Amino acid sequence: MTFTERDTTNVAVEDSTATHHAAGRYEIVDGRMTPDDVDATVRSVLRGEGVLLPCPTPGDRLIDLDGTAVHLRTRPVADPAPDTLDAVHPPAGRTQVLLAATGPLSARAEDVFDRVVEALTLRGRCYTGAEIDSIVRGMPLVARYATEEPALRDWALIFRDHYVENSIGFLLGMERAGIDREWIFALNKGDRTLHRDRVHAWFLDRGYRSDTLDNSVINGSADTEAKAYALAVNEQVDEFVRRAHEAGRKVLVVDDGGLLAQGYGADGVLDQHIDGALELTVSGLKRIANAPGELTIPVLNMARSRLKSMLGYNEIADSCVRRLRAVLPGEKFIGRHVLLLGYGTLGARVAHALRALGCRVAVVDTEILALITAAEHGYETYTCAGEALSAHAPFLVIGNTGELALTHEDLPLLPDEVYLAGFATKDFSLLSEGFEGLRSTTVPHVGVRHTLPTGTTATLLGDGRSLNLFEYEGIANRGYDAYRAGTLIAAKTLCREAGRLGPGLHLDPVDRAIDDAGLFHAYYEEYLRSGTRRAASAAVTAPVTR
Repeated sequence: MTFTERDTTNVAVEDSTATHHAAGRYEIVDGRMTPDDVDATVRSVLRGEGVLLPCPTPGDRLIDLDGTAVHLRTRPVADPAPDTLDAVHPPAGRTQVLLAATGPLSARAEDVFDRVVEALTLRGRCYTGAEIDSIVRGMPLVARYATEEPALRDWALIFRDHYVENSIGFLLGMERAGIDREWIFALNKGDRTLHRDRVHAWFLDRGYRSDTLDNSVINGSADTEAKAYALAVNEQVDEFVRRAHEAGRKVLVVDDGGLLAQGYGADGVLDQHIDGALELTVSGLKRIANAPGELTIPVLNMARSRLKSMLGYNEIADSCVRRLRAVLPGEKFIGRHVLLLGYGTLGARVAHALRALGCRVAVVDTEILALITAAEHGYETYTCAGEALSAHAPFLVIGNTGELALTHEDLPLLPDEVYLAGFATKDFSLLSEGFEGLRSTTVPHVGVRHTLPTGTTATLLGDGRSLNLFEYEGIANRGYDAYRAGTLIAAKTLCREAGRLGPGLHLDPVDRAIDDAGLFHAYYEEYLRSGTRRAASAAVTAPVTR
C-alpha cells in the first residue's frame, strides 16, 4: 500500500463537502490547532505505515490511499468564547479540517482514514500551550510548592479525580516536584465535567495514561456495561502497579477512596497493591471503612484536614450555588422556600449562601449537634425530610448528606414541579435508579424530569451526581489553588516518610506538614492581604515545557 500527496491549496472547504459527500466518505473535524498541527498529526499517522513523506507544507492536500484520492483541507473558523476559565491572550485559534474520499476505500485504507480522523480529533481537543500556561498562572500556590522532592523520583502516581483544569495544574506540579510523566496514570471519576474530553486528550498527549473508573462502579449502582468496562480498567491499573514495582518504584494513589475501596491498600485482597495514598473526600473515608481487608499502607487524610474544612469547602459551596443558579436561569430564588437536607461542613455553607441571597431555608439533619447549630444560626430545623415537607412546600430541595436522603415515604409529600439538587451522589439515588411506576424524561443540559406514581413531577437537576460538576468546570483554579497545593505538600510528605508513618489513616501529619510549609501564610499573602500589589512570579508565568 502506497501513500503519496500533492499540494492542492486555495480550495475552499465548503466547496468540497457536497461534491465528495456524493462520491465517497467524508469527515469534518475542528479544534484548537493550527494548519501546522494538522499536518504534523496526519504525517505521524501515515508514517506509521512506513511511508517516507516529504517535508511538511501547510495547506490543502490530496492524499492517495491505496489508489483512492482523499482531500485534506483546512480553514480557520470563528471562536466566539474562550475554552478555559481564564481568557488567553492572544486567543487560541481553531481550525476546521475536511477529509473527503473521492471514491470507495479499501478495508486497509478505511482503517488508516479512521486513525487519521481519530488522531485529528484528539489533537483538536488538546489544550494549547497558551491555554496550559493560563492554567498554571491561575494556580500560583501550586507553582510555589512544586519544588523538587528527591523522594518522588522513585514513585509512580495514580490520580483519580474530576477531569477539570485544576487537576491539570496539580499533575504538572507533581511533575515539577519529581514524578516522571511516564509514571502518571490519571483516572476520571465519571462526572460529566464540561471539558473532560479536552483534559483526557491533553493527558494522553502529555504522555500520561488516562481512562475512567466510574464512581457508580465503586458505589455498586453501575450497569452491566459499566462494570465490564471497570474490569478492563482495573486490569490496566494492575498492570501499571506491577510494572512500577518491577521498575523499583513505589505507587502513590491520590483518590476519593475508589481504589482503596477495591482493596488496593490491603494485602491479600488483590494481586497488586499500592504503597501509599492520599484520601481527598469524606465519601472516600466511608468507602475505606467498608473496604475489604485492613489497611496495610499509610493513608493521609486530606478530607478532614483543616485546609479542606477551613478553605476548600467555602469554594465548593460557592461552586454549588453558582451552578444551581446557572442551571435554573429562569427561576426566582429570592424570598422562596428551600429545604436543605444535611447541615454538615458543605451544607452549612450552602445554607448561608442561599439565605444571603434571600431564600427562606429550612434544614433537616439527623445529628443533634448539627440541628442545634442550625437552629442557633436562625434556621428552621427538622429531624426528617417528611416532617419538613409536611410543614413547607419548597420549590427546591438540596441534598448534601451522602446518604439516601429521600425515601419512598417522602416522595408523596414533594410539591408538584419541585426541583431536586444533589451535591452528593447518593441523596436522590432512589429516583436515579428508578422504581416501578416512575416515568422519566431527560431535559438536555438541565436534568431528568420524573413523574411520580402520585402524578406529581420532580426534576432532578444534572445527572444525579454532584450538580456543581454537571457540564461545568466546578471550582475556579485560584479557588482550589490552596487545596491542590496542600495535596502536593502532603504527597511529598508521604513519599518522604512512608516508612515511618505506618499503616492506617493519618490526619495530624497532614495538618502539621501544611503548617510547616507555611501554606496558610502564603495563601493570605497571595490572595487576601490588603494594601499590597502582587508582582508576577517567574515560577508561575514560565511556560510549560512539552
